Amino acid sequence: MTRRRALGRALLSGVLVGALSGCGTTLDSLGNDHSAAGGSGNSAGSAGSAGTTDNGGMPAVLLPITGPSSYPNTFATLLGKSDTEIRNKIQAGFDQLFHGTATDQPIYYDRGDDGAVIYDVLHDDVRSEGIGLAMLITVELDKRDEFDHLWTYAKIRLEQTSGPAQGYFSSFCDEGTGGPSCFDAYGMQQFVLALLFAHGRWKSSTSTPYGSDALTLLDLLQNKERLNGGVVDGIASAFDPTTHLVREEPTAAAAGYTRSALEMPASYALWAQATGNSFWSDAASAARTHILAAADATTGFAPMRSYFDGTPVPDSPGFTAQAYRTHLNLAMDALWGSPSADQIALADRMLAFFTKQGLDKYGGTFALDGTPIDTNRAQALVAANGALAVASSRANRADFVNAVWTQAIPSGDNRYYDGLFYLMSLLTLSGQLRVY
Repeated sequence: MTRRRALGRALLSGVLVGALSGCGTTLDSLGNDHSAAGGSGNSAGSAGSAGTTDNGGMPAVLLPITGPSSYPNTFATLLGKSDTEIRNKIQAGFDQLFHGTATDQPIYYDRGDDGAVIYDVLHDDVRSEGIGLAMLITVELDKRDEFDHLWTYAKIRLEQTSGPAQGYFSSFCDEGTGGPSCFDAYGMQQFVLALLFAHGRWKSSTSTPYGSDALTLLDLLQNKERLNGGVVDGIASAFDPTTHLVREEPTAAAAGYTRSALEMPASYALWAQATGNSFWSDAASAARTHILAAADATTGFAPMRSYFDGTPVPDSPGFTAQAYRTHLNLAMDALWGSPSADQIALADRMLAFFTKQGLDKYGGTFALDGTPIDTNRAQALVAANGALAVASSRANRADFVNAVWTQAIPSGDNRYYDGLFYLMSLLTLSGQLRVY
């Protein structure tokens, strides 16, 4: 049994894998990488000492947030699908991926008192991003039991309870065997967004302090260095205080560079509403600027790693599977705000590239200039391209949407990655990825 397989089995058995040992030069996981809340409504209750900082920009309670007045149902408008057809499609995908009975179907596994995990079958481990995306999916589908079980596991088995990284959540950030653990900024950002929506949809309580949990983690992502009195043992804030860009990892080693795939401008705009903290408005603007600056002028692809000005980090891989997250980030910005002309042009540029490749022929990874690297079909990319259609003005965007509709529910060894993107795409294209 490989070391990675042993680690994965240990996580599924409820054993916490060790603390951060750094993964700045490896691929990330999708990249083949307090006090009790009280009351109801939009009051989060006390956020605890980490969530009530005097100079960190965090309020004691969450403020109300608002989303758009309507959400486009692209399946209906472009494909003519009925509400019943769409509802059945989403339910079938959720049922199989969360509660499928065949051995090659589920990614969701109940762990009893430890909660539940999202299991990365291919890499044989449990990752914070998978749990975070699944929490977002379950709050959008009003699946509170599954949401609570996932968050329970993250709190019990992934959250660091002492040391400089206290409050961060462990994950894996590589694609090979025997790789190190890390603190994945993407997964922790998904936790914040999902908890914010859980607070808005289900309300916080003493037993389910969604609001204070969101505020506490958000405070850490911005202010870890201030709370620690500086960088300690290499642990840093997840966001650069000067540029407002998210770092690849919350470590000193990652200072100076980021990934477009980590940047979630639509989420930051909501965090600004929820906290009244202008840092997050600046983060949203910085993320939008960086995504555009890092994109190749011909393909629209961004390097895996780029400096804060958008230039590629030397020897950084090109368009790999982790980059599919950029599609979702652009789609969310289009759903929850008003995409700029430059964002629409970027979405059009990427879909034009895949159109030229052949809608039923393109592979999974490419160099920045579009040279194919892995020509194998990637279900997750098909799903991501479909979601990107909501940010595009291309005449053939319906073809990308239809490719999602006709796609089989992911199964087999790749079902973790493919399945999460499949469900996220279904929610995006049905108008059910909503702000709560």
